[in-house]
Amino acid sequence: MKKSMMFLAGAAVCSMLLGGCGGGSKPGAPAAGNDSKKLIVYTSMKENLIKGIVNGFKKKYPDIQVDYQSAGAGKLMAKIAAEKQSGKILADVIWTSEVPDFYSMKKQGMLETYKTPVLKELVNPFQDYDGSFTAARLGTLGIVINTDKIKNPPTAWSDLMKPEYKKAFGMANPALSGTSYMSIAILEKKFGWKFFEQLKANGARIGKGSGEVIDDTSSGELSASLGVDYITNGKIKKGAHLAMCYPPELIVVPSPVAIFKGSAKMDAAKKFVDYLLSAEAQAMVANEGTIPVRGDVKMPDKFHLPAPKDALKNSIKINFAEAVSSKEATIKKFSEIMQVKK
Repeated sequence: MKKSMMFLAGAAVCSMLLGGCGGGSKPGAPAAGNDSKKLIVYTSMKENLIKGIVNGFKKKYPDIQVDYQSAGAGKLMAKIAAEKQSGKILADVIWTSEVPDFYSMKKQGMLETYKTPVLKELVNPFQDYDGSFTAARLGTLGIVINTDKIKNPPTAWSDLMKPEYKKAFGMANPALSGTSYMSIAILEKKFGWKFFEQLKANGARIGKGSGEVIDDTSSGELSASLGVDYITNGKIKKGAHLAMCYPPELIVVPSPVAIFKGSAKMDAAKKFVDYLLSAEAQAMVANEGTIPVRGDVKMPDKFHLPAPKDALKNSIKINFAEAVSSKEATIKKFSEIMQVKK
């Protein structure tokens, strides 16, 4: 009940903030595009990454005005829901790591079908690809360790059942994080629910967001966590005593980009997507410690990440559409095993 009230309150605030922009469309009608002079991008990517990409786009297309809003995917989706209700989605492009959100928006008819002309140059993790959204980054999740606490880095997922991880390994709540949900679904696909039963028996803990469990690992509250590559690498860059460890069975979660249907900046939006998928922008992605979707982009050696094709080849295979459709049941089972408090 509290979560529902929080969401409604957040949506109401968004609606008040956007009151001057609302159209006359009925709830559920296709949302009108942004009619300002600027191309607007909503993204959950970190500031330093999206800022560099937007600046690069401006240099390539100086005649196109562009701005962005960087926030957590949950906050962005609440904002989009409020905008849709008012009849006008203010963004033209969305780029986050929450795969389930893109399937949901596709199902609601909110996304423009656009197959970029550089598609043949990219790796594509989506078996059901139809142009509604395109992977713009291949996020990896591994075992993040506090190097002051863990002296022998784990080499297998089963290492998490060892005594040194007793009551000291954390995972983000999949009910609150789409990235965490996909990683849980992928691990269950490979190892079954017994894996999580063993984690629970060893005292695994559940945190809120993906960033929170990594922060807890950095502070020493946890010895290790299931963590996202670029979040972890960003903290390591700032001096955190962390390391990313990758078992052979790799978890790869794409970050899709899409264009909202009805955008008044359709041509500019397509140019932005094409630029994001270009070698220039994908090099920025690689330099942030995550895997690009182009094979012609050099991966910095310091991150110890595989090339895009190798990442997909070695990743745990999963049907994303099926994983999304079974989300509710999967989260329910996970919560029961891990005894997650609602």
